[in-house]
Amino acid sequence: MKTLLIVHHTPSPNLQAMYEAVRSGATTDEIEGVEVISRPALTASPVDVLSADGYLLGSPVNLGYLSGALKHFFDQIYYPCLEETVRRPYGAYLHGGNDATGALRALESITTGLKWRAVLPPRVVIGEPSRADLEACWELGATVAAELGSV
Repeated sequence: MKTLLIVHHTPSPNLQAMYEAVRSGATTDEIEGVEVISRPALTASPVDVLSADGYLLGSPVNLGYLSGALKHFFDQIYYPCLEETVRRPYGAYLHGGNDATGALRALESITTGLKWRAVLPPRVVIGEPSRADLEACWELGATVAAELGSV
């Protein structure tokens, strides 16, 4: 059985809706052979990352950057996981009030350094998530899970 780790910082109702859509997609009955584990970004550890086969990352965009919680997660796992997690698949979803350019740049820089492989481009929602935004989040979760399991 493969493990998909969702690491998230979910301080708002908008991010909660996005997280639930991503988790719902990742745990859809059509995908077999994948166990989904969720950890808040402030408690996720290198052991969690090393034990997983793929990742979903969720963060608000704060002041044009990733949340401090997700940055803390990356600071904690970067060197312990650098060589052991190369080419593992990941997906990401971000929520912001007006612009996510800096957060996207940071996410790309960090995941490129880790040599992780993006399954889909990050899902970015500005403002309240629409039905289409939540469907895209569901698709993100399902696609990353399908990368690990069987459909």
